[in-house]
Amino acid sequence: MGDKENIKRLLQEAELYQGQGLLSEARMKYDEASSLIRNNPKIKNRDKILAGIMRKINLLEADTQKVERGPSSPELSAKAQDLIQKLFAFSKEDSEGEAELEGALALAKFGQFERALIELNKLLSNAPQRLEAAKNILRCHIARSSEDAAADTYEEWARGDGFTPEELEKLRTFLEQLMEKKGLKRTLTVVSQPAETVTETEPEEFIDISSIGILFESGPGKGKVIEFDVNFQSGNLLSFIISKKDGQLIEDLKVNSKFEELQFYSPIAIFNGSGVVVAKSEIKSGPKQGDFCLDIKITNT
Repeated sequence: MGDKENIKRLLQEAELYQGQGLLSEARMKYDEASSLIRNNPKIKNRDKILAGIMRKINLLEADTQKVERGPSSPELSAKAQDLIQKLFAFSKEDSEGEAELEGALALAKFGQFERALIELNKLLSNAPQRLEAAKNILRCHIARSSEDAAADTYEEWARGDGFTPEELEKLRTFLEQLMEKKGLKRTLTVVSQPAETVTETEPEEFIDISSIGILFESGPGKGKVIEFDVNFQSGNLLSFIISKKDGQLIEDLKVNSKFEELQFYSPIAIFNGSGVVVAKSEIKSGPKQGDFCLDIKITNT
């Protein structure tokens, strides 16, 4: 492969990484492409191409600074991330894909968004997990206050052929709802659906839950219904990050604690149901140190 093809490939990879919010990886690709251009005097319009790449790098740095101004999210070591991914991939189902999804979500819960995005993107080629992986990619971008990356990622999906029109419509409405909850409004591309595919759509097993209300029977919240935002969702498993300042609210909750009356809030309905705590842990290191991970499984609606 010659320099021209290599440069083209590197620029394509950089745009792909940038679209996925992987800013450091995108910067590396732009730098590699710039180096190849500088070292090859035979390339025509070198100065013009380098100036174009520099403009892209400047925009990239602006995005990076925006992310850095957001919530602190220092990366754990690769070994620690591997351990988190392995320990929290606790699916009892005989499904490698489900376990990989749970492992990726565990990384996101611990604030390891870059690694979580890499793992979730791998699952986009796995049909059973594709839609849930895509929704949680968008949640990751929103969680790191990178709404533009979330929108750009959706637009890239809309231009490609990796999703069906029905899946894209679900992702579009899902992302618009996430943004509306943050007080943002962004018009996203509506992908037209072929007439023959409109009449039959497979229902999702569980609708997207944005928050739940828990009636506490003990502790400082006794007798009150307190609402918590859902940080991540995998089917009927809802995951929450409870800040350490609210830790007392959940100190009496243990694994297998049951809730007979939960209020579920979704963009299309509010309904009651029951659930059970399947995991609760204090985060010992990383950007969420001192906060709590709480996983509640919906048992009935």
